[in-house]
Amino acid sequence: MRSKGLYGKKYLDIQVREVEIGPPDEDHVIVKIRACGVCGTDVNFVRDWDDEPMPLGHEIAAEVVEVGKNVTSVKAGDRVIVEDCTMCGLCENCRSGHPEFCRNMYDMEGQPGMGQYLSVRYNSLDRFEGLDYVSACLTEPLAVCLTAVLGSEIPLGGSVVVLGPGPLGLMSAKLARLHGAGFVAITGLPADNPREKARLALAEKLGCDMVIETGKQDVEAEIKRRFPNGVDRVIVSSPPESIYDALKIIRFGGIINFFGLHFGGKSVINVDVNDLIFRKITLRPTFAEPAINFPVSNRLLREGLVDASTLITHRFGFEDARSIMQAVIDGSEPIIKAVMLPHGP
Repeated sequence: MRSKGLYGKKYLDIQVREVEIGPPDEDHVIVKIRACGVCGTDVNFVRDWDDEPMPLGHEIAAEVVEVGKNVTSVKAGDRVIVEDCTMCGLCENCRSGHPEFCRNMYDMEGQPGMGQYLSVRYNSLDRFEGLDYVSACLTEPLAVCLTAVLGSEIPLGGSVVVLGPGPLGLMSAKLARLHGAGFVAITGLPADNPREKARLALAEKLGCDMVIETGKQDVEAEIKRRFPNGVDRVIVSSPPESIYDALKIIRFGGIINFFGLHFGGKSVINVDVNDLIFRKITLRPTFAEPAINFPVSNRLLREGLVDASTLITHRFGFEDARSIMQAVIDGSEPIIKAVMLPHGP
């Protein structure tokens, strides 16, 4: 079976490559990719990554096509989410109740999720029903946000500021509210282009109590006007330098949870450790590998507690991949979340 897929690196060098996918071995499954979301990591790759081209896409909803002889958990025709990294279930960490520390993970074996077919191990698949494929591909990024929100330990009725109004930031804000936050604010770049206008408008629609345009408004001044001592929690979905703003608005004893990455040389920041110690501030990174919280994430989408239709604004195929990535980067289109349909609509 021949399968086309996308690979990319710096300067929007996006390549279509075709590979042969053989019959599944005894523990593998062949899936037909029906939808794959564009993640911020993909954008980082095609904007900043200067090494060999990376396989693009890992937010995958697919249909099972063929299963290996030992596979009984799924069958041809099943709808599945593909986990990009799956816990082994056998190592010391997994068997001690800490699969999040597994270092023997199963992965996508270098295959792009923005492609036509994949061969993956059976235990990397989560079956789902009651959702269309496009909505279902939000399962993975929503699970990342859920992991961050749960790890933030938001107090009931507490105050939360989310830095960054991209898809992950918007979903984190929604989940913070669902998890009991009494006040949720979000910050973003000024609404000076179609992308930022659309994202900040959705933040208001999702029920954020305050939307702050960085550059036009001072984040610290706006938050301290409402919370003079700072907020309980800050979730950083924007690049690492945003942690500077987080440190200005967090209260004594607060938690800053962060998962925003940068591959273009801006991943290093200066932090005053004395300040962290004296103010008892916790910096807590979230890296959602191996995959966890997928079943809950999928249920939230299925039950409409997180509305995928408000987030997914653009769908595209192979021929439009470069222009979509360009628009995500430069803000020329009102893109909130773009989803690739490798077999067409």
